[in-house]
Amino acid sequence: QLQLVESGGGLVQPGGSLRLSCAASKFTLNSYTIGWFRQAPGKEREGVSLICRSGRMTNYADSVKGRFTISRDNAKNTVYLQMNSLKPEDTAVYYCAAGSHYDWDTSGYDYWGQGTQVTVSS
Repeated sequence: QLQLVESGGGLVQPGGSLRLSCAASKFTLNSYTIGWFRQAPGKEREGVSLICRSGRMTNYADSVKGRFTISRDNAKNTVYLQMNSLKPEDTAVYYCAAGSHYDWDTSGYDYWGQGTQVTVSS
């Protein structure tokens, strides 16, 4: 079964950093746009960042621009989300997803990971 596995979440103080990883099992990520999405309790899932198949194009939600950086290492079949200057409002479960289209529409993403919890609190 094709799988995406996120890792790197945890508890961090405001202003701290985390790096999330999204690794694929049984398929190659370089055939897909990869998106990071997050869902906080009581809120809808929202897009955080996208990266195209080649890595040349990236996109960010306004709320994370300048603080988060998405990248991909196709040789390692892994996509990363570097999160700096974290805020309490970044607290959520973060999911990575693989899809065919470079956009925020979650219905276009075929494969999803199980999510990793990020908690920003003092």
